[in-house]
Amino acid sequence: MPVRLEFPQSHPHVALVVIDRPERANCLDPAMLVELAAAWRRIAADDDVRCAVLRGAGERVFCSGMDMAATIPAAQRLARGERVSEEEFEGLRSVATALLAGFDLRKPLICAINGHARAGGFDLMLASEIRYAVPDATFALEEVALGLYPTGNSTVLLPRQIGWVHAHELLLGAQPIDAERARTIGLVNDLVEPGDLMDRALAAAASIARNAPLAVAATRAGIRELLAMDLARAYQRQEELGRPLRRSEDAKEAQRAFVEKREPVFHGR
Repeated sequence: MPVRLEFPQSHPHVALVVIDRPERANCLDPAMLVELAAAWRRIAADDDVRCAVLRGAGERVFCSGMDMAATIPAAQRLARGERVSEEEFEGLRSVATALLAGFDLRKPLICAINGHARAGGFDLMLASEIRYAVPDATFALEEVALGLYPTGNSTVLLPRQIGWVHAHELLLGAQPIDAERARTIGLVNDLVEPGDLMDRALAAAASIARNAPLAVAATRAGIRELLAMDLARAYQRQEELGRPLRRSEDAKEAQRAFVEKREPVFHGR
């Protein structure tokens, strides 16, 4: 399948999503959009999954975005009120979820950026919390050069994640930047050699998955919620979010484990 969802036995509570169409630069056609959206919905609903990792297949491209030859004609026919196939319709309907644009995965997402991240691939990356890239990766948002508005995650999330001037340089200039520049402006966490990329991403995922799942989920959600608040309300709200966790079984287990000098075993309760 062009989109694979795996659960590595060596990494409990971690889901791995692979965009597997390297011969077409891992671009997303309607069928793949449906599959990718389904993978995200399954991860979001699975309480056993505590962290997800996303990568592209091959050694050149993470994801180049939409398969324009397949999606644009279908979208134009639909806009004119013409018939499209069921697969095309479901694919177009799945775009926002597939790109995690407004869809809450509920779990931290780590991107292992094995190559170029362009357009929709860039949007997918923006939905992640942690990002590692190979040194040869490039990053670009080229919509304005095509006369389009970037309607995925970029105008919503990019100015919230990196500096104002850097966000505008990417969004308005429509020019690619290299991996070192991406690291410098805070778009990715670190650059990792290709042979070490998945080990680094899975190690980060395992570190998250070992922590108390209720606390991880609440902290991730709290960061998003508090961003839009003034300071006084944000401090008040973080106390509201933290109070019930202090009474959780996981918190009690962490205290027992500390006293008993062992690793805690969390159950998300």
